[in-house]
Amino acid sequence: MPSLLLHTANLLLVLLLVSAASATTIGVTYNASSPKLPPPEHVVSTLQSRGISAVRLLEPTPAAVRAFAYTNITLLLSVPNNLIPSFAANRSAASVWLYTNVLPYHPRAHISLISAGSDVITSAATSNPDLDPSTVLLSAMQNLRLSLLDLGIRTIPVSTTFSFIDIMTTSFPPSAAEFQEPIGNLILRPLLQFLEETNSSLLVNLYPYNIYRINSEIPIGYVLFQEHPFNFRDDLITGVRYRNLFDMMVDAVVAAMTVSGHESIPVIVAETGWPSEYEARAAGNYAEMYLKGLVKHLRSGLGTPLRKEGVAEAYIYQLFDEVDSSYNNGRNATTAAAAAMIGGAEAGQHWGIMYPNMTLKYNVDFSGSANGNGVSSVQMAVAFLVSVLLFL
Repeated sequence: MPSLLLHTANLLLVLLLVSAASATTIGVTYNASSPKLPPPEHVVSTLQSRGISAVRLLEPTPAAVRAFAYTNITLLLSVPNNLIPSFAANRSAASVWLYTNVLPYHPRAHISLISAGSDVITSAATSNPDLDPSTVLLSAMQNLRLSLLDLGIRTIPVSTTFSFIDIMTTSFPPSAAEFQEPIGNLILRPLLQFLEETNSSLLVNLYPYNIYRINSEIPIGYVLFQEHPFNFRDDLITGVRYRNLFDMMVDAVVAAMTVSGHESIPVIVAETGWPSEYEARAAGNYAEMYLKGLVKHLRSGLGTPLRKEGVAEAYIYQLFDEVDSSYNNGRNATTAAAAAMIGGAEAGQHWGIMYPNMTLKYNVDFSGSANGNGVSSVQMAVAFLVSVLLFL
C-alpha cells in the first residue's frame, strides 16, 4: 500500500510539472519608438515588477533591445514592414539590421524569435501597394535566417505575423476552417513548410473583439470568457464544445494548418486585446473583463480542444496607447472595417493596458496566474492531492 501511494504521488507530481510547463507564456507588445513614453530602462523595471516575462518589440531600436539585457524577459522582435523588400532582394540588408539590433546584445538579451514584418498582407493592401507578399515575404525570411546562421546565431527562429481575418475563411465551425485562397497556396503553404523545417512558429494576430463587432449575434459573455451553463457552441462536425471565442479562433487556425499538412507547428498569438474607448459606451468594463478572462484561461494550462498544449505564447496588444505611430497592422484595418459595418466610430488607438506614468488601467494580474499568486488552479489541486497522499 505505501508503495502504491508513493507511485500515485509521483504520478501527480509529474502531472503538476506538466501543468506548469503547458501554461501559455503571456507577454505584451511594446513600441519604444512611440513618442511621449518613458525611456525603455524605466519600462523594463516596471515590467519586471509586474512579473511580465515576455515582450514583443514593435519597431525595435538598439536602445530598447539593450534595455532588456540581463533580464528574465524574452523578446520577440518584429522587423518593420518597409524593410521586407530589401531583405528579400539582398541578404546583406538583413545582415545590417541584425548587426544593429541583435548581434551587439545577443545572448545577453534573450531574443526568442524574429518576425519578418507584421501583417504584411494588410500593409501591402492599405499602405504599400508595390509590396507583393507572395514574392518577397518568404525570401525575406530565408535571407534573415541565413544571415543569422552567418553570424553563428542558431537559437533564434524566424517567422512572420498574419492577421486572422486576412488568412482565414471562417472561425466557426473550426473543423471547416481553411486558409483563404489564393493566399493559402501562394504564401502560407510554402511558408508553413519553411517554419516546419526550421522549427519555428506561426504567428497570428487574433482579436475576438473584431469578430464580435462584425457578428452582433455572438453573446458578449462568450467573447469575454464568462462561465455560464449555456455559454457554449458545439462544432457539430467533430462534436467538440467551445466555451469561448478565443479557443474557437485558435482551433480554426490549427484546423487550417492540418488541412495544409502542417498540424504540428506551434501557434503564437502575436496580438490580442480589447480597446478601452469602446467599452465606455457599453455596459461593463469589457476591456478588463476580456483581459482577466484571457489571462486566467491561458494560465489554466487547459489548452484548446484541438491543441491540448494551447498556444505557445500570447501577447496582449498593447503596453501603452499609441498617439501616432508608423506601425500598421491588421488590427487597425479590421477594427475600422468592423466599426463601419455597424455604423459606429472606430475604437481608435486606446488599446494600452498601462498609462504613460506606468500605472495599470485595469485590475489584472499580468504576472500570469489563475489565482493571483503564480499557481494555476490545476496545479493547486494536484499539489493538494500530493500532500494528502504523502500524509497518508
